[in-house]
Formats: sequence, C-alpha cells, structure tokens
Amino acid sequence: MEDIKAYIESGILELYVLGDVSHAEKLQVEEMRSKHPAIKAELDEIEHSMELYAAENAVKPNDHLRDRILNSMLTNFGDDNNFPSKTAPLAAAKVVALPAPKVNSFFKYAFAACLALLILSVAALINIYNKLQDANTQLVALNSTNQQFTKTVNFQDQQLHIYRDPSFKVIQLSGTAKHANASMLLAFSPAKKKVIIDMADLKMPENDKAHQYQLWALVGGKPVNLGVFDKSTSDSVDMKEMKSIALAQAFAVTLEPKGGSVNPTMDQMMVIGNF
Repeated sequence: MEDIKAYIESGILELYVLGDVSHAEKLQVEEMRSKHPAIKAELDEIEHSMELYAAENAVKPNDHLRDRILNSMLTNFGDDNNFPSKTAPLAAAKVVALPAPKVNSFFKYAFAACLALLILSVAALINIYNKLQDANTQLVALNSTNQQFTKTVNFQDQQLHIYRDPSFKVIQLSGTAKHANASMLLAFSPAKKKVIIDMADLKMPENDKAHQYQLWALVGGKPVNLGVFDKSTSDSVDMKEMKSIALAQAFAVTLEPKGGSVNPTMDQMMVIGNF
C-alpha cells in the first residue's frame, strides 16, 4: 500500500495525463492502472481536474481578430504569392510545455489540522457551556437561599416587634380531643384591634385544596369569623394578620370548605384557647 501511495505521489500520473512520458513509462502506468483501483481513481481525478482547468482558463478569440483572419484567408486565395512555397521550411510550432505539477501533501495535512482544531473548539465550547449551566444552577440555589434567609429575618423582626409590644398578648391554642397534637400561637392586641397568627409555630396538618382553616373569636358567647388561612410549607415562616376585632373571650380554629363558613363546624375544631 505504501508503494502505491509513493507511486501516486511521484508525479508520474500527472506527466502521463499531459503526455510527457516515454513509451516504457506509458506502458508501466497503464499496467499499474489495470492492476490497482487506487491508481485508476487517481488518474480519473487528474484528468477531470485538467479538463476543469482548461475550461476555466479558455480564452475566447476577439471578434476583430476573427474578422482579420477571415479577410486574410480570402486575400490569400486571390494571390497565391502570399502562400509559402512548398519548399519553404515550415516554421516550427511554438509549443510551451506546461510545468509538471508538484506533488504536495500540504493541503491534506492542513485540512486534517483544521478538522482537529474544529473538534477541539467544539469540545471546549461544550465544556464552557456545561460550566455556565452549573454556575447558573448554583446562582439560582444561592438566590433561593438568600430569599429564604431574608424571609426568616423579616419574620423574626415582625415576631420581635409584636412580642415586645406590651399591647399584644400571646395566646396558646391547644388541640382538641380529636387533634391532641395540634397547637397554634396567636397574638392579640385589643387596643390595636389586631389578631396575628404565628405561622412558624403552627402545628396542624396541611389542608387540601378543597378546605381551609378558619379562625373564630368567641364574643359574647357567639362565634365571629376572623378569616381563613392555609397550612403549607410555603407559609412556614410568616406572621399572618387576620380580621380586626377589639374584644374576644376565646379563639378557635376549625377546618371548613374552601372560602370559609358562616358558622363553625364544631366536629372539625382543631385548636381552642381562652384570652
């Protein structure tokens, strides 16, 4: 295989196509072409390239030159003296031999180098893209952590503000017999008419989408609606303010249909506590 490659790169095939080989060399090339498909394919490629080169560089004669040649031919037909004598030696045809093409593998190696560089560039871009994706994921995680931290700080500020306000009284609502493990902290300020639930300390099961918890205040022996709320992980750190009220003897929470009820469902009472 190496001998065939060396034979192709020797330049003999280009000279054969140009007709610039001896009879022995011509016979040798034709024998090699019949035996080796690679040499035949190379010869076909060289011939095709030569044809393309000739077609690309063909020069169309000038129209004026064509007219002059035709006129000269007509004149010569009228005057035989213009024709050279039969004994006059013919001027030797001026033939310019084409230089034999130099066999050069530079373009093959250059193409291989460009292909390798392209592959390396694509691999580098993929690596950079993956690193950017990882960095973006880390930024999203840090942003989420920062938001959670900010929410926690805000909650603690609200909690400290309320618990340090002497007008607020903190009430512990304990679970009923059916929900003994339930509990809730509630801050009530009669002077400010504010009722605030400590969602961080809320110990009740998460409600489904069809139900909500409803806070009630017992005023003069009658339940007063103070609004609904949800127990979910997203509200685990928050201070939720309910409807305003100035007087209350007790507070309770029941589980009601979504949106709340006019009257509390007593068998669904979760927690209760006196003021």
